Amino acid sequence: MVFSKNHYHYQSEATKFIEELKQKNPQLDASQQEGRALLWDKSPIDLDQLDRAKASRVKQQPYVYQNKVR
Repeated sequence: MVFSKNHYHYQSEATKFIEELKQKNPQLDASQQEGRALLWDKSPIDLDQLDRAKASRVKQQPYVYQNKVR
């Protein structure tokens, strides 16, 4: 599919808005990366601690609402 050269430099309104916003607020990219790190990036997993947590779990009864009958 061949596009005409008239549309080669086309920019949507959303793209223009984002570029204008970044020009007005140059630290926007850095603040977005900080926010992403805060919400999504996780610290490395300590495998020893994970193994200890798995080993210390108490097994749940098959039917949790029934009292144990002795």
